[in-house]
Amino acid sequence: MALEWVVLGYAAAAEAIMVLLLTIPGLDGLRKGLVAVTRNLLKPFLSIVPFCLFLLMDIYWKYETRPSCEADSCTPSEYLRHQKSIMKSQRNALLIASALIFYWLLYSVTSLVVRIEQLNQRVERLKNRD
Repeated sequence: MALEWVVLGYAAAAEAIMVLLLTIPGLDGLRKGLVAVTRNLLKPFLSIVPFCLFLLMDIYWKYETRPSCEADSCTPSEYLRHQKSIMKSQRNALLIASALIFYWLLYSVTSLVVRIEQLNQRVERLKNRD
């Protein structure tokens, strides 16, 4: 299952980089190309949502089927493995949340940038008309 987490991590990183590039001031020359690339990637990146739901269900299933380990009923190595498993689940849940938030941010920022470009074009047309 490690490959799924690597893919999700790379997707979240790509989303974060695209959001960063779209919001950095001073890249006006590259912004049109970035917006075009981002708009074309939004639909394929939408597959992250069901993928994250699947991975979240996997975390839940592992949590429900994990044997309980109290300090008295298990050896120190079993207790350490139990704590490590809990920390991995929490890390993976954080990765899921970040991937979903970055997708939402990317969608929102892209739509705002497109709307700003449309409004700027309307202003230019109104200036040229007068």
